[in-house]
Amino acid sequence: MGILEAINSFFANIVPIGDILWVFPQNFEWYANIPVLGSFPFAIILLVGMGIYFTCRTKGVQFRFFRRGWQVLFRKKASDNGVSPFAAFMLSMGMRVGPGNIIGVTGAISLGGPGALLWMWVSALFGMASSFVESTLAQIFKERDGDEYVGGLPYYGQKLCGNKKAVGIALTVFYIIFAMLSIPIQTFHVFTATGGAIGAVTGTVAERTSTLYYVLAVVIIVGTAFAVFGGIRRVTKVTDKMVPVMAVIYIAIVLFLMVINIRFFPAFIESVFVGAFKPESVFGGAFGVALSQGIRRGLLSNEAGQGTITMSAAVSEQDHPCDQGFVQAIGVFVDTIVICTISAFVVCTAHIWDDPKVDWSTLSQSKIDVFMDSIKALAPGTGADAIIVLIICICYALFAFTSLLGLVSFASIAGTRISKGKACKNTIRILGALVFVPFGTLCVLAGLELDNIWYVSDLINIALVFCNAPIILFGGKYVLRALRDYVENDGRRFVASDIGLELDTDIWTEERRKRV
Repeated sequence: MGILEAINSFFANIVPIGDILWVFPQNFEWYANIPVLGSFPFAIILLVGMGIYFTCRTKGVQFRFFRRGWQVLFRKKASDNGVSPFAAFMLSMGMRVGPGNIIGVTGAISLGGPGALLWMWVSALFGMASSFVESTLAQIFKERDGDEYVGGLPYYGQKLCGNKKAVGIALTVFYIIFAMLSIPIQTFHVFTATGGAIGAVTGTVAERTSTLYYVLAVVIIVGTAFAVFGGIRRVTKVTDKMVPVMAVIYIAIVLFLMVINIRFFPAFIESVFVGAFKPESVFGGAFGVALSQGIRRGLLSNEAGQGTITMSAAVSEQDHPCDQGFVQAIGVFVDTIVICTISAFVVCTAHIWDDPKVDWSTLSQSKIDVFMDSIKALAPGTGADAIIVLIICICYALFAFTSLLGLVSFASIAGTRISKGKACKNTIRILGALVFVPFGTLCVLAGLELDNIWYVSDLINIALVFCNAPIILFGGKYVLRALRDYVENDGRRFVASDIGLELDTDIWTEERRKRV
């Protein structure tokens, strides 16, 4: 206990740095007083602006090739080196479809009102273009590692920055720190969801010192270790099955709630569009609040343009890099336009902030409690209520668990930029599965929230944003050339030299095109 508190106190000294980066330049009064614009920190402006820029430069690639993305997604294509487009997509969705689809959406609405959802949609539609660009770059600059492909931000970052090894190593270290510090957060979410499930079944709150929690800790550690030490193919076998199942079940349950509450649907749509410009006073009543909360939460949920899930795009076998870009853009769409929207329906339709029996000022501090209370408000009011809450809690736990697998796996892939030896990969897997996952379970069992560690994770996240954005803005010229090549040659096998790139790899060569 004392050691854990000491760690939390140590990180407290770093928290202010993260706060400064996330709110800059809102910490200057002259900027904060600017109408609308003053509601946005530079990081969010950068991500949204980048999405708008790439949407314009690619002539709306996310819309023009939306159908093509779905065709590629379900195309059976794998090799001795890569995984199928579907497997790579599910691997990325294991990270995208996480607790943020519930916590993030609920938080946006709790702070900005129903109108925040409209701005989440806007950020996602532009973010799809950023996701296309970074994912295509991950494919262009991917490399072989034995019988697997590796790539992502550390790889294309190094190549686009003069092929300086130090750049690749620095980006790798940043990502590994971000992943490791995010692992305890996802572990905490698994326990939170399990506690909710126990409460739904028994009607009581399980103590963190209960035997069940200790058993759960062992299951999480063993399950994570079993998957990640089997390499990317074993992880994709897990995510191929777990992600579609949990997503379909979650969507089905919420759609059921939507159907039995269909009379509220017109009011839901009205509240979103009216609230986007005129939020209710309980949410501050300011247009900028709904706008900033919606865009910020949307971008953090789908991770478009942040470089944090580009490793999944690199591991796929494709004939052309743009194909995987189309697929990954769909990931942003599914995450925000589909899953976040149905989550928002629950919170907006329940409207519990107007319930006189609810202490909204207190309840809104716990986003998961807001969501669960909203679920109960929309449930049919029978014995099925507990079953619905139980299923939602299980899905929430699985969301967090697949995020755990993604964080460790992506950190392992990024680590190959330092060394492709087994020792390096296994060291990272040990850190993730056998150090930081147990660390997260100990925090929960000890009753510590360790908020400061969560803030440090946010600090590394914003550092990655500031690294990735200029890199993909610079590298976007190669993506535009690749997209032009795709259109002119009807998606035939890509050759890097055709767009003026000379790569020290045999993946995108004329010889490889002839063999395929």
